Amino acid sequence: MITEKPKSAGQVLLIPNEIIYPNPSQPRRNFNQEELVNLAISIRLNGILQPITVRETENGYEVVSGERRLRASRLAGMLNVPCIVIEANNFKSAVYALIENLQRQNLGYFEEAAAIEKLMYDFGLSQDEVAKQLGKAPSTVSNKLRLLALPAKAREMLCENGLSERHARALLRVKEENIFPVLEKIIEKKLNVVQTEEYIEELLTEKAAKRVTKTMFSDVKIFLKTINHAVDTMKKAGIKADIKKEEKADDYVYHIKIPKKQMYKAVKPADGNTANGDSI
Repeated sequence: MITEKPKSAGQVLLIPNEIIYPNPSQPRRNFNQEELVNLAISIRLNGILQPITVRETENGYEVVSGERRLRASRLAGMLNVPCIVIEANNFKSAVYALIENLQRQNLGYFEEAAAIEKLMYDFGLSQDEVAKQLGKAPSTVSNKLRLLALPAKAREMLCENGLSERHARALLRVKEENIFPVLEKIIEKKLNVVQTEEYIEELLTEKAAKRVTKTMFSDVKIFLKTINHAVDTMKKAGIKADIKKEEKADDYVYHIKIPKKQMYKAVKPADGNTANGDSI
């Protein structure tokens, strides 16, 4: 039982494996078991070449970066692990853990997005503040967070089938009720990014064309109702107007009949004579 913890910030120390704990802000959720076994074999033969970074806590030491190495060292049966102890509060520990994974470029894009969201939620940060801490453009952070709008099952399917972040971003253009049929087609046809973007663009264009056609048809019906209403108004005013609809192979033909004698009414001047002596 360890009763005293080694203390020396910034130096490489051998710390008992049993008092090192995972980082609760670790963004990585999936550790490939085969890769861990291979790393454990390498550690058993060569040791840990890059020390694990930890910070001191009440119960021991918490990993800041290097959890894969810690897990592999345990598989390798190491009792003591080389570590560098740093001073870091909860916020800095979470940021360092995320940056370490990003710099290694092996963090899943959904894991990255979830970690960014967690940083914002846990520490009350804005997108701009998180972007500054990570050294990223605010637009990049915004695009990452948008990925979390995809349903959890869709995210799982994207990862399981090795589809890229650009595949996921293309799916964001699709309405939620259509995401799974579209995603299943992408997987079935093994579409690459460009093919996926073209396929979704084609679907959206087709739907837009149908909406336009439907709107135009609706406008035509309104126009025809307006004509019928105008004829009815003339009838109520005493004009014997008439409208007939003729159906042909490709068209409907409307005939509107208005008697000429009802188009003009005689207007007499006050003295009883027509203006200029002409009939109106």
